[in-house]
Amino acid sequence: MSSLSLRHDWSRDEIQQLLELPLVDLLWQSQQVHRQANPGYQVQLASLLSVKTGGCEEDCAYCPQSMHHSSDVSAHPQLEVAPVLERARAAKAAGAHRFCMGWAWREIRDGAPFEAMLSMVRGVRELGLEACVTAGMLTDQQASRLAEAGLTAYNHNLDTSPEHYDQIITTRTYQERLETLARVRRSGITLCCGGIIGMGEGTDDRAGLLQVLANLNPHPESVPINALVAVEGTPLEELTSVDPLELVRMVATARILMPHSRVRLSAGREQMNREAQVLCLLAGADSIFYGDQLLTTGNPDVATDRELLAAAGVTALGKIPASASMNCVPAH
Repeated sequence: MSSLSLRHDWSRDEIQQLLELPLVDLLWQSQQVHRQANPGYQVQLASLLSVKTGGCEEDCAYCPQSMHHSSDVSAHPQLEVAPVLERARAAKAAGAHRFCMGWAWREIRDGAPFEAMLSMVRGVRELGLEACVTAGMLTDQQASRLAEAGLTAYNHNLDTSPEHYDQIITTRTYQERLETLARVRRSGITLCCGGIIGMGEGTDDRAGLLQVLANLNPHPESVPINALVAVEGTPLEELTSVDPLELVRMVATARILMPHSRVRLSAGREQMNREAQVLCLLAGADSIFYGDQLLTTGNPDVATDRELLAAAGVTALGKIPASASMNCVPAH
């Protein structure tokens, strides 16, 4: 562990000033932190699988899986344990270090679905992969059982600032999200928590999101930074793509605020050229989602990402096989 000092008392003004620095100055600051916190420039490759797709009760304005939107992705029954673990094996064979599983739920459901989730977590861990779950709200008992099963991380994003939140979601409060994070933390599971830019927010809202994240103590171990992928049929379908350099700014600022967190370059990469993605790696991103599909949106394919990492001169945690591919097992 490096000697970088950690703060949990950032003001919004301080963070906004970072976000608005001349880009070369911001990159210079983030580079100094990143080189100290991540010597050798290792990048974690995480694979993501939608285990339960569509039919979600939440009304998140960006999400095609919401039952409230005309884009509602056709609801699929939860995948069985065996095919999920086959996907995990394929992901590991392609070089993934973490396997993330998503359920389109407002909250985790007890009974057979939860027991299957626990079996999936145990199976992924037995393969030697980190296991991450995102499935909405959860109880203390559910968090405890997930911890006992070996869950590495629980993902629960804040999405945006407290002030902009009700423009994006009305079916769950910001406080409920914070309470979910607290339950995960009490169980001993690490936190994966970040947000999305390009949803009509201002720079002050981006600073507000980062302020909440950076003032959590301890910082989230993983911080996904997403750019909106506007999907037809969602309330945000008309929004134009965010400038990739804005994503670079978010990554760089997150790295400065949370030196030891894994800053994960997430949704929106498919809309970025290679040079913009390399800038994000330079700015402090040390993880990417790996494979040609996120939950319901596209992602660069494995071969493209292997070329990206080689061009940037960064190394992946573990080893990427020369013939890496994750296309051998269908998602549904």
